[in-house]
Amino acid sequence: STQSTWDYQLHVDLRMGFGDLTSDAGLVALDAFLLAHSYIEGYTPSKADSVVFAALKSAPAAKYKNVARWYRHIASYNAESFAFPGAAKGLDSYGPAGGAAPAAAAAAPAAAEEDDDIDLFGDDDEDAQEKEKIKQQRLAEYEAKKAKKAAKGDVVIAKSNILLDVKPWDDETDLAKMEEAVRAIEADGLLWGASKLVPVGYGIKKLQICCVVEDDKVGTDFLEEQITAIEDYVQSMDIAAFNKI
Repeated sequence: STQSTWDYQLHVDLRMGFGDLTSDAGLVALDAFLLAHSYIEGYTPSKADSVVFAALKSAPAAKYKNVARWYRHIASYNAESFAFPGAAKGLDSYGPAGGAAPAAAAAAPAAAEEDDDIDLFGDDDEDAQEKEKIKQQRLAEYEAKKAKKAAKGDVVIAKSNILLDVKPWDDETDLAKMEEAVRAIEADGLLWGASKLVPVGYGIKKLQICCVVEDDKVGTDFLEEQITAIEDYVQSMDIAAFNKI
């Protein structure tokens, strides 16, 4: 029936887990997850980290950079890792949603194909489309303004004001050194501005820092590449705001 098909789809789509962590596919999934997370759950070590750590059996290969970083960090607790807070659950209870194995998905009833047009996250897509529409509209207005100035013979140097969110690994990260390392990034057309620390939760703060760039010389890809390369302090970087000047 349609209802049973719907229930089955929810079961498959919302299933979690990294898969077999002794396989390449499982390690790739875990590495992608840890690219944006310091721990398996939350912002501090928990039983979730203990369970996944035990499932790895041994230290991962160096090519799984994010897993290797996390593994060393958890291993530094030694026996204390078994005293992490929280309740231990099965391995497949942790990780990203949508981790169902291909074989399970292939076993879905043929009737499931009839409901492929159901979008559980349609609202998110619509929000993204609306934001993209506004962005393109502002860019068009900016280009028109720049063209008008050029027609008058004015020299136009396109600039942007960018607000960045720089996130540390945990509450023990030295934020002063992290900001110092960020400001040490230099490039023609890049000027660093004001900054502040913003609470994230669990005692962790992120660095919010402003910069002005010349569009033809410095792009967001350059900033992200340079900042995320500060691996000792930086977990990730996001663009909080982007405005043309």
